[in-house]
Amino acid sequence: MAIDFTLTPEQLVLRARARDFARRSLSGVGPATRLLTDPEERWQATRPVYEQAVAEGWLRRILPEPLGGEGRGMVDLALVAEEFVAVDANVSLTLFAVTLGLTPLMAAGSPEQLKEHFGRFLEPAGAPLAAFAFSEPGGIANYDAPAPAEGVRTTAVLDERTGEWVINGSKRWVSSAGGWDGQGPDLLAVVCRTSTTAAPGEALSVILVPGPVAGLTLDNSLDLLGHRAHQTPTITLRDVRVPRGNVLGVPGAGRAVVAGSFVPTAALVGVFALAKMRAAFDFALGFAKRERRAGAVPIIDHQAVGYALADAKSAMEAVRCLSWRACHALDTGSPAAAELALHAKVFGSETAVRVVTDLMRVVGMESYSHESPLAEILQDALAYPLFDGGNIGVRRRQLHAMLADPEYDAYATHEDPAR
Repeated sequence: MAIDFTLTPEQLVLRARARDFARRSLSGVGPATRLLTDPEERWQATRPVYEQAVAEGWLRRILPEPLGGEGRGMVDLALVAEEFVAVDANVSLTLFAVTLGLTPLMAAGSPEQLKEHFGRFLEPAGAPLAAFAFSEPGGIANYDAPAPAEGVRTTAVLDERTGEWVINGSKRWVSSAGGWDGQGPDLLAVVCRTSTTAAPGEALSVILVPGPVAGLTLDNSLDLLGHRAHQTPTITLRDVRVPRGNVLGVPGAGRAVVAGSFVPTAALVGVFALAKMRAAFDFALGFAKRERRAGAVPIIDHQAVGYALADAKSAMEAVRCLSWRACHALDTGSPAAAELALHAKVFGSETAVRVVTDLMRVVGMESYSHESPLAEILQDALAYPLFDGGNIGVRRRQLHAMLADPEYDAYATHEDPAR
């Protein structure tokens, strides 16, 4: 039996470089945006740092090697994500949202579609954005259900006269969907209903919409509790036209594309949560070693404080192991990968909220002020149980469906399927 979480020399270098970039560049995002009151203004203020990340090759590093990038798998993505998100969640989410926006294309795109749409994201220049337009106003937990309970209400109708899809609807909570100029990102993968009569598994499609998008309106940029300098807008699509060939796979294959796209991101949310715990722990540990709070000794000498810090560190290590395990399972094609990714998302995100809150108790009332980083860390962490498929509305339901499946193998997550 061999259980080995040892990083390769190349991964150690990757992590060190990611840590250096985060400290050198991402650390300035908070001070540059914190006092800005308009959410769109905060988002626009992050553009120079995002451009720097692209110029230094970080977008190429998280895109897969077989498609021309430099990414060698989910574990590598996890290493970069932890270093970046621990310092700033805003530009980090913009960067990793590009991978989500491109995932449908990478998973289901034809060679011709990849050649047409993917290359611009490999160039170390500019500020390219891709977005996965899935969520809609009013909720989308039942995204594939038929009327009257349908989650996806955005429609795409094929105009046989011109051979174009005509898309109408609204999307919300989609990272970077408004683009830098309000005309959409460089590539928008839109989940839409292409049939009102087909069965749920054949009613949806994912259609590629390159930017600038004629017919896209940026209705607003949501003023979020956390991720204050990241764009998650409401957009409206009115008679947006794209060629017939922009559908991924065949019309009606959208449900499978959606399901596959959100498996890798679940594991990464566990890593995001870990990064926020790490940032909170680093601050609380330094505070406990430095501060006496009118006492005779630093507060770390008190057992209650030491125990709280120890519990937080235990939780962090558990989330890291689970998230790395999920990422490794995805890299190796394990049949247990989807389940492990869901556990990483649910357990990691909910553990982060608890751990950050507990560490705020260690620091005390000062943690409630934005003079301490813990308030902002908690605001960011609160998103993780909610986004990328809410833990109650989507992710636990997915786990429930796995457990209820007559073919479910409870041992697949920890046994070698080849034996």
